[in-house]
Amino acid sequence: MKIDLTGTTAGAINKALVRGRRAIGTPAVGMVLTLVIVTDEENAYDALKAANDASREHPSRTLVVIKRVSRSPRDRTSSRLDAEVRVGADAGTGETVVLRLYGEVSDHADSVVLPLLLPDAPVVVWWPVNAPLDPAEDPLGALAQRRVTDTYTAEEPVRELSARAGTYKPGDTDLSWTRITPWRSMLAAALDQVVCEVEAVEVEGEEFNPSCELLAMWLADRLDVPVRRSLSSGPGLTAVRMTTSGGPIVLDRADGSLATLAIDGQPARAVALKRRDTAELIAEELRRLDPDDTYASALRFGVDRLATVPEPASAERPGEDASDSPEGSVDGSGEPVAEPERLAAKAPAKKAAAKRAPAKKAAAK
Repeated sequence: MKIDLTGTTAGAINKALVRGRRAIGTPAVGMVLTLVIVTDEENAYDALKAANDASREHPSRTLVVIKRVSRSPRDRTSSRLDAEVRVGADAGTGETVVLRLYGEVSDHADSVVLPLLLPDAPVVVWWPVNAPLDPAEDPLGALAQRRVTDTYTAEEPVRELSARAGTYKPGDTDLSWTRITPWRSMLAAALDQVVCEVEAVEVEGEEFNPSCELLAMWLADRLDVPVRRSLSSGPGLTAVRMTTSGGPIVLDRADGSLATLAIDGQPARAVALKRRDTAELIAEELRRLDPDDTYASALRFGVDRLATVPEPASAERPGEDASDSPEGSVDGSGEPVAEPERLAAKAPAKKAAAKRAPAKKAAAK
């Protein structure tokens, strides 16, 4: 059921929600949280579809905030709020309100959203694109227990990731971090199968992919060993190679779907490690509303490392030999390793500190 409201108010929207619930025969509110999606008209459909799919696991009231850009000075002086209320089959297992803000009311979106929040229920704010530099300081972000961004959609993902590290507040998270949950779990499980000490790690993936950077930061933070970041054509993360005292451990995913786990002394095995869609990522984030300390630790550890991401061969400066350009790497102290050849030389110094147990503990999300 859909109810369109033009030039409306928050009070009229609440009345429409009650009227819609009664019309479909479900007057009771059985939702567990409020999900606020802040987006533009172009990305609203995909974001709302992902939220509706996730609502099968987390019934919620979804508020989609779309700030419409005024085309003329006259339009900027007039404020208007239009709403589309959806209940029943048109809103997944919860309720959906699409809010379109015009004029000056766009600057006060928090005042529009506040009366529509479910009472005594957690609030999650999600920016699919164009997230603020400091989500916790944003007026809408200040209403939420959890604030979800996605650095993968930014024009400069790695620079955006660095900004997230500088403004992190408990409750912040990013879908680029959520994407590597299966990788972290698989790597921790692999280390749990052998008795060894990790000496060095290589993370291979697309250039400027924030998930690759976060995985490298997490491994360096938790294992306290040199981590080298190498490039591939993707898709996304393609491989993690660990040098250990018991032999190499390799998790390789070349096609974005099926990975191969190879542990020295054991037969290689195929493991499911497919690239997940946005609905699955949002559903995972809604399972926990407490601060993610593991994400915070990895994010802060990697701030200094982000500047060491290597330039691709196509971006080589005139007169430079590509072989002279070092690939980015970092050791447990946060110091960049200038050349890949130095990796083996630095590993023994960290051998005592490189235990497998911390990796397993950190993988639990």
